[in-house]
Amino acid sequence: MEKAKIFVRERRKVEKGEKKPRYAVVGVAGTDLKLHAKHIRQGEIEQIAAAIGAEVVYLETGKDELDLDVDD
Repeated sequence: MEKAKIFVRERRKVEKGEKKPRYAVVGVAGTDLKLHAKHIRQGEIEQIAAAIGAEVVYLETGKDELDLDVDD
């Protein structure tokens, strides 16, 4: 069985040092984990991953890039 993964990225509107959660969970694979928070702190992500034996994947974000919707 493949190890579960939690995919997260840094939020764009939060600066370092602010007292707001800096990460957004983009998706999960290999587990039926359901999150009820829109934004989450790094420590919380790490605790959840340790509890379910998952790996956390931090996605790269491009600075000043437009969000484009791609239709197939």
